[in-house]
Amino acid sequence: MKNKLVTVIGGGGFLGRYVAQALLKREVRLRVAQRDPRAAWFLKPLGTFGNVQFVGADVTKPETIAHAIAGSDAVVNLVGILSGNFAKVHVEGARVVAEAARAAGVETLVHVSAIGADPNSDSAYGRSKGEGEAAVRAAFPQATILRPSVVFGREDAFLNRFASMIASARFVPVLRAQTRFQPVFVGDVADAVAVAISDPELAAGKTFELGGPDVMTMGALMRWIALAIGRKPTFLELPDAIGSLIAMGGALPGAPITQDQWKMLQHDNVVGSSAVGFADLKISPTPLDSVAPTWLVSYRRNGRFGARAAA
Repeated sequence: MKNKLVTVIGGGGFLGRYVAQALLKREVRLRVAQRDPRAAWFLKPLGTFGNVQFVGADVTKPETIAHAIAGSDAVVNLVGILSGNFAKVHVEGARVVAEAARAAGVETLVHVSAIGADPNSDSAYGRSKGEGEAAVRAAFPQATILRPSVVFGREDAFLNRFASMIASARFVPVLRAQTRFQPVFVGDVADAVAVAISDPELAAGKTFELGGPDVMTMGALMRWIALAIGRKPTFLELPDAIGSLIAMGGALPGAPITQDQWKMLQHDNVVGSSAVGFADLKISPTPLDSVAPTWLVSYRRNGRFGARAAA
């Protein structure tokens, strides 16, 4: 991979910063493309002089994508949204990137999707992810598609959100307490991207589902976070009838969950029994307990000087 030019679209985001680190360790030339390149300038110190570039690009504007990936050996598409026009970003945007990569003669394309991607999903998010994968395959058949479960890391909006809620409330409601998740460490997903680029014979044309070693229900995850931050709230596992009513107000400002997210919670977010995954990429996934407490400590009553709750 040394000196190859890799363009990472959405490289200044949560996952993007880790992908950048994983690629720069392999001595690539990195081009970070996103709507506001200035938001990614914090990546400059990660590279040596001249080997990190920044360019403006928007997946809804094909001409900007064509310009951003010109001359690239590999392209990584990390762009995704949790609300808004899913079809415009996850389907049309994915198609724009894949078609531009094919037209530019790019050797390798890595497209990051999500577990639950399915054109027949009852949620708009899952449906758009599935249709986006189909669009990528149609334009660039040898693309590598990665489907992570819920991604966690120091800057995430997943563990941190729940930890903040648990730290500030005496009573914590839990929706769909029995839905299972397989949280995956952001650094492992980034390594999967790097492996897919460095070893195209291993990964080209395949879809990998990426989940960590821990499979946990929503209820168990909330209690694990509480233990990690030394808090003992009362958890209220709400029945689906109440959860559905709460989701009906999802369009209101500050709503805890949207109707589409509620639909997604009806299904487990775990790696399929027959799926290829980390083992096939020769990556050993990181357990939640081995890294997450290092930043969740900030939610303890006395920060690093606070103690974990008794089990």
